[in-house]
Amino acid sequence: MQTSDYPLREVPVSARKGLLSTSVVLLGFTFFTATMWAGGSLGQAFPIGQLLWIVLLGNLLLGAYAAALGYIACKSGLNAVLMGRFCFGEKGSKLSDFILGFTQIGWYAWGTATIAVVLVRTTGMQEWMEIPLMVLFGFGFCITAMIGYRGMDWLSRFAVPAMMLFIVLSLITGLVDVGGATGLARQLPTESMSVAAAITLIIGTFISGGTQATNWSRFASSPRIAVIATLAAFLVGNGLMVLTGALGAMIYQQADIVDVLIAQGFVSIAVLMLFLNIWTTQDNTIYNFAVAGCNLLRTDRRRTITVIGAAIGTVLAVGGMYNYLIPFLVLLGTFIPPMGGVIMADFWLKHQGRYPALTEASLPDFNRRGLGAYAIGAAAAYFSPLLPPLVGVLVAALSYALLLSIRPRVSADHPSTPAKPSASH
Repeated sequence: MQTSDYPLREVPVSARKGLLSTSVVLLGFTFFTATMWAGGSLGQAFPIGQLLWIVLLGNLLLGAYAAALGYIACKSGLNAVLMGRFCFGEKGSKLSDFILGFTQIGWYAWGTATIAVVLVRTTGMQEWMEIPLMVLFGFGFCITAMIGYRGMDWLSRFAVPAMMLFIVLSLITGLVDVGGATGLARQLPTESMSVAAAITLIIGTFISGGTQATNWSRFASSPRIAVIATLAAFLVGNGLMVLTGALGAMIYQQADIVDVLIAQGFVSIAVLMLFLNIWTTQDNTIYNFAVAGCNLLRTDRRRTITVIGAAIGTVLAVGGMYNYLIPFLVLLGTFIPPMGGVIMADFWLKHQGRYPALTEASLPDFNRRGLGAYAIGAAAAYFSPLLPPLVGVLVAALSYALLLSIRPRVSADHPSTPAKPSASH
């Protein structure tokens, strides 16, 4: 725990990582139980042929969004909350800090509660053990996050190959049980869902993670590695989670890989899969919270913020926060993606593909153009009947571009003083 992971500045060249390291950390992040549940909904609504191209398209769109942000993160060495200072202002960026940090605490609470509830149900422990287990896991899962990138790298190098092996074992067993590809093709949908709703579900379930994947893609040694690792994580990792949930629902009427493994008779593997799946997401989630908290409070005490976040998440878990997962997903899919749209437009249009050094930049307290574009994008996503996450990104980016073209006498970023050249423009 000797390094702070640079919560308030760019990642230096000396700390950059290669393709393997960046990929396994991002893959561990995308191996997420809630994504399988979303896949389960798709598995009940589409035949296998249509399902496969929906999963591919949804994750390709999600991966492209995350990879675009990953490219910017690697080029600048900054994560989403630090890039928020440029497009929202020094004080305005606290809005993105709060929203991103709040959502991650919610996910941490959900994951902490989930592993306790499932473990009690799976092993036959007494129900009163749920709360002690929530406390144990709530603080235990934050240890690798406290160590930082290196801790999550170590865990992911073991966990990701193991989970891949377990999933392949389960999928092969499932195909045998259902009668191969022919038997799978005979499975008929029992629910109805539009293609647009299905793609929205895939994107909305993890677009919050795609926005905050910059916390690790900024460590990549080159933009090419950042893009490849991010695409691999969302196309392969997230795509595999959606597909696993869908096939589990088709064959066993169970979306969660843990329940499927138990149904297949692999109880010990199911328990290990539960630990690895939750842990590799939980440490990333609380790390995200700590990074947002550091920028919000302007402190580099990342490990302290990590423990505080774990405590808050544990309290929310004990209090039943995990019961509110579905409205939470809707909230994430609506209000987070427009931030990414503003960040991309700000980087390419205003800063011409290169941020100045954060310590040397002269930034306003509030970037009114950025905040206005975000508000327009969020409203468009909220009221859009079709693909809200993508609508939010595109409308926010286009709105920012339009607002940049307006040149008032008094700068929108510096309303009280005449505009003057600075490193941030």
